[in-house]
Order: sequence, then C-alpha cells, then structure tokens
Amino acid sequence: MSPRQSPDPDVSTGRHVVHHLRAHLVFFTKCRCGALTDAALRRCEQIMKKVYEDFEAELRQFNGEHDHVHLLVHYPPKVQLSKLVNSLKGVSARLLRKEYDAHVRRHLWGGRFWSGSYFAGSCGGAPPTAVRQYIEDQQRPCEPHAAQ
Repeated sequence: MSPRQSPDPDVSTGRHVVHHLRAHLVFFTKCRCGALTDAALRRCEQIMKKVYEDFEAELRQFNGEHDHVHLLVHYPPKVQLSKLVNSLKGVSARLLRKEYDAHVRRHLWGGRFWSGSYFAGSCGGAPPTAVRQYIEDQQRPCEPHAAQ
C-alpha cells in the first residue's frame, strides 16, 4: 500500500499477504423453538469471541433471535472457514448446554444444540454497513419478567 493512501482499517496485512476476507455466518438451533434467550445470546457471543481469538480471526458483529445467530467475521487466509464454523458450533454448544442446562434441555432434540447446517456468505460484494445493519436489526428476545 502506498504511503500516500490512508490505510483501510478493514484491510489486514501479514508477512506476505494483504487480505480483506469477511464472511456472514448464520447458525440455527436444532429445534427452532426458543432455545436462545438474551442471556444465552450474550454468553454465546463471549464464547465465540474467544474461539475467534484462537483462530486469529475477529468477530466484528454478533446478534440473533430465539432460534439463530448472525455473525460477521474477518479472518486470515490461513483459516479454513469450515473448521472455524465447526469449532464455533462445538465449543458454544458444549458450554451453553453446560451453563443453561435446564432451559436448553427443554428445546433440544437428541441432545444437539445447533443444526448440522449453516449459512456462510462472502461479504466481498455487499457494503459492510449493509451487513452490519441487517445483523443489528435482528429481533433479540427479551428476558421474561420474573414471577411476582
């Protein structure tokens, strides 16, 4: 990159590579019937941020609804997206089942948290602001009011 150009914060550099890899990921719960609460979504985001750090990737945006999550990720070329997805789903499922056992057990089929399928879309053509706005507009579930 020329020193006369202002650096783009979304473009990353390595020893032998300059990259701008982004993906929009969507994971669905096995039973699409309310397994994710606001608290579970907050914890899921924390878990996934840690997994991203392990892959030297970055979770730029996270949100979801009662039955799915959306993620906007920036990742280096050495990361295989399918391996990243498998780690994200495996680690988050294990920890969410452990930490929210009573709630999650009511919504699981056969002990599986995430569906085996997922959506992965390249964000190369879409403006990042449009993808971020789409993720922000997800209708996050509200916590139920405590019984009085």
